[in-house]
Amino acid sequence: MSTSILSRANVSALILAGLLGTCALASAGPNKPAPPPPPPKPAAAPAPRPAPPAARPSSNPGGGGMQRPSNGPSTYHPNPSGPSVNRPNTGGPSANHPNFGGPSANRPNTGAPSANQPYSGGPSANRPNTGGPGAGPITNSGGGRNITNGSAPGAHIQPGVGLPAGFAGSTPHSTIRSSAPIAPRNSRELTARSGSAVRMRSDGRASDVHDVKRGMDIHHGLNGGHMVSVDRPDHSRTVYQKGRPGYVQRPYSYHNHEFAQRTYNYHGRSYSHSYYGYGYRGAYLHVYAPGMYYGPGFYGWAYNPWAAPITFGWGFGGSPWYGYYGYYFTPYSAYPSTSYWLTDYMISSDLQTAYAAHQEAGEVDGAAPAQGGQPEMTPEVKQQIADEIRNQLALENQEATFNAHQMDVDPGSSGIDRMLSDAAKGKQHVFVVANALDVVDASQMECTLSDGDVLALQTSPPADSKAADLVVLSAKGGQECQKQAVVSIALEDLQEMQNHMRETIDQGLQELQAKQGKGGLPAVPSTVQIQATPAVYASIEPPPDPNAATEIQQQAQQADQAEKEVTAEATQPNGIQ
Repeated sequence: MSTSILSRANVSALILAGLLGTCALASAGPNKPAPPPPPPKPAAAPAPRPAPPAARPSSNPGGGGMQRPSNGPSTYHPNPSGPSVNRPNTGGPSANHPNFGGPSANRPNTGAPSANQPYSGGPSANRPNTGGPGAGPITNSGGGRNITNGSAPGAHIQPGVGLPAGFAGSTPHSTIRSSAPIAPRNSRELTARSGSAVRMRSDGRASDVHDVKRGMDIHHGLNGGHMVSVDRPDHSRTVYQKGRPGYVQRPYSYHNHEFAQRTYNYHGRSYSHSYYGYGYRGAYLHVYAPGMYYGPGFYGWAYNPWAAPITFGWGFGGSPWYGYYGYYFTPYSAYPSTSYWLTDYMISSDLQTAYAAHQEAGEVDGAAPAQGGQPEMTPEVKQQIADEIRNQLALENQEATFNAHQMDVDPGSSGIDRMLSDAAKGKQHVFVVANALDVVDASQMECTLSDGDVLALQTSPPADSKAADLVVLSAKGGQECQKQAVVSIALEDLQEMQNHMRETIDQGLQELQAKQGKGGLPAVPSTVQIQATPAVYASIEPPPDPNAATEIQQQAQQADQAEKEVTAEATQPNGIQ
């Protein structure tokens, strides 16, 4: 069969055939309901890639703002009794180590919003303009030096607050790469003649630095985190983040379509993942490209309710991270199907990540309430996550069918393109935050999201917007964004949140496959084929970059000098260092 993307009619026929096969296989198991319904959108030709800038593409690491390494794993430190974190699977559930046999976790957008979801309203109509810079009068302080005020309309800005005397005014655009599509209220941006820039918060401390000469972006998070990224003209990228994996990304081609391979490194351990590239709304996004797919019978078993609910001992009851986040999350007492088990698998992995970064990088994550009570993550929110995971299993089944017939997967259909289209039809989707992320809420105030926070996409943004408004369903308190707040998220970051869920599902399915019939997990029916098949592009995927660790460390060492040089240049009276 041709390896090119097939016609819509042929795709429909193949999906139907694959799902009929799933029905036959899954029905042979005990008490198995019907397998997943076919997702609504078959593969289509990938969108043409927009021309990227010479030095930095439209997305930041992870396809998004400066606050997160794109599409990285979610947990990084081993927990002897709980899910493992970025290490080979040795016993407990493994999170975010390389997938050598697990399936894809591509998410569908076929299901309606959860009936239990409590947030039925859309984002505020008073939302600040997500595509523009900070409001305020435009002036130029002279000497080739531009300063942007990140103030809301009508806000009183005091000239020179937190900046050298005489710095005041605003510019109509920003060179800073940030997750916040608009500048936070009362922030200031200094732009040098070279194009390098520094953004300062109202307290005078730098939040973001862009170095044109090195193609480097530096972000200092509200929570104390620190991230450095370098984008190059050849579409390669290097990301460093203290307390979390860094990575080196390099492009490669399959069927004349660009892929990106990321070699991650953390504490000396390296592993890699691949991503489909696709153009969307003027940005260039990367969608997780799984290395392996299971057969349709396995997805049917995972998608449908098990014969009877099971209990599972996670073993993290005495772990420090669980004690720290006990106010936020508690696992289910029983699991009627895979999607509920995967929900707890993902959230527990994310919270381990947050705790590890808290310990190693000094990040401050959330604040427990003064008095005990019900966990901050409610059963209704967990239900919505489980519903989203179940939808992804259906899409994964579809992509496995495409792969079996040597068909190319449409990254737009597998990515947030489909999800935003669903939102325009009134279908909600939820996202789980995979890394510390600084954003701006509807009052244009900066706030933090962190690993395990949950967001809801309820409305689709305008066609020309590179950001979307989401409602915060669950957060940890402290300086984090408030529950039910509307926050603006860059599309690159939104795609990376989806990638995170898909990758974590891959790891969870691998765990279920390896331990089925043990520790309380149900056995896969004997009629179901559970061996995984390599993706069609896996044969030409490059090996992990052997120099990734050195390159990441060199970037970290250069960041301090870059920040000093850019700050000195941007604060010179004539804009020249």
